[in-house]
Parts: sequence; C-alpha cells; structure tokens
Amino acid sequence: MLDMDAESRILDILGNRNRRRIIELLRQKPCFVTEISERLMLSPKAVIEHLQMMEEEQILICNMDERRRKYYYLANDIEIEVRFQKSFLDEMSREDDPQSHLWASIALLRKMVESRDRLLANLETLEHDIEAKAEEVFERSREAFERKEDAEIVFALAHYDLTIGELAEYTGLDISRLGSRLRVLQKKGIVDEMEKGYTLKGIYASRPVR
Repeated sequence: MLDMDAESRILDILGNRNRRRIIELLRQKPCFVTEISERLMLSPKAVIEHLQMMEEEQILICNMDERRRKYYYLANDIEIEVRFQKSFLDEMSREDDPQSHLWASIALLRKMVESRDRLLANLETLEHDIEAKAEEVFERSREAFERKEDAEIVFALAHYDLTIGELAEYTGLDISRLGSRLRVLQKKGIVDEMEKGYTLKGIYASRPVR
C-alpha cells in the first residue's frame, strides 16, 4: 500500500504522456535506451531522465547485457482506481444558493475545458512535428557518416548537449570507445567539448551535416 506522497509521485509520473508511452513499450519487452529513443522518437536525454525518474520509484529496473548496455523492464506494473466523492463543501454550497453556484461552476468548467483543449491541440501538433523532424535527422545522420556510432552521437547531440555518461547510455558504447569517436568528431570540427558535456559545433549545430 502506497502512502500519499508515493501516490502523488506515481500520479506525476503517469501524468506525462511520454512516460506512459515508455511504460507501454516496456510492457511488450525489455528495451535499452537506443531502442526506446528510436521507437518513440524521443531525444536520448529525455529518455534517460524519464527512465531515471521511474527507476527511483521502483517502477523500472535494469540489467546489463554483454555489451554493457542497460536493458530496462517493468519491475512493478501500475493499476490506478479513481473514485469521485461529493465533498461537504459542495453540499453546503448547494444548500446556500444552488442555482447561482451551478451556473458559475458551469461557466468556469466550460472555460477550463476550452483552454485545455487548445493547449492539447497545440501540444499534439508540436509533438508530431518534433517526432517527424527527429526521424528525418536520424536518417540523414546515418547517410552522412560511415560509422554508425558517429551517426548516433550526432543524432543524440542534435537534441541536447550531453555528458559522456549520457552519451554512453544512449549509444551503448563503452566510455573509452566513445571517447575515441568524440575526439575524431572534435578534430573534424563537428563536436565540441563544453564544461557540462558535449555539443554540436559551429554550422553543424544548425545545419544538416554534409
């Protein structure tokens, strides 16, 4: 039985559409970060953050394979029951002036629903555009580089600046191999090392890599 704080944290997790998508994917089979990122068209940094949050709540656990990639799978599935009960204050407000309270509540509810629908429509459109563009960038990265790991590094950094640890978790490369490829990309002027991680450099930060 969860306490109220734990229940609130679980509800916060399930309130995010992409975390729900990750859970649905992991219900089918265990996956590592690259699989989740490619299947759901999410940035590697976002995937890692979602996984860490759910791992902290013991919704997910992970195992390492022989390539030292973390496979995530559901440790505990989630079933939620929602009940609505009339509050004492609601009963009191109806006794005071049922008509006026009702019409005020209806007007406010209508405005809230309309605002929500507008936000959801805009968010859905933006998310669709992001997923389509991410798919295009991934395909162009694979065409532009002979080495698959270089394409994966550039695709990951196209979303966010990442630390070497985050890049390692996304690509499945060990730190030494990843460091070697990053040095090559730095020499080519494609990647730059910053104080908090790696970023795409110069024209590659804003244009397709040629």
